[in-house]
Amino acid sequence: MRFLADENFPGAAIIALREAAHDIASVRASSPGMSDQDVIDWAVRERRILLTFDKDFGDLARKMQLPEEPGVVLFRLTLPRPAEIGARLVSLLASRSDWAGHFSVIEPGRIRMRPLL
Repeated sequence: MRFLADENFPGAAIIALREAAHDIASVRASSPGMSDQDVIDWAVRERRILLTFDKDFGDLARKMQLPEEPGVVLFRLTLPRPAEIGARLVSLLASRSDWAGHFSVIEPGRIRMRPLL
């Protein structure tokens, strides 16, 4: 899958996703300080699923009426130790294949998904 990791996304998870053969770009590595609007534009332009811990993207996705792709995955989790972060997030993302086209919220014990359109 093609992902875009927001600036607040853990580096250990980015590394783990790359090791799991995912194509992942990083806002922190490429353009730290980028506006949320620019992050969404990047995800849409490159058809990447946005991975974030920033709740502001929920409102932004609704206001923008994003196209069916890319998709936004909002994590609302307390993360384990850094050594465990990557494996946990890779496992959560691997649990489904329909992230594109949805605004998804991953919380302890459940995943909520709404179509973007």
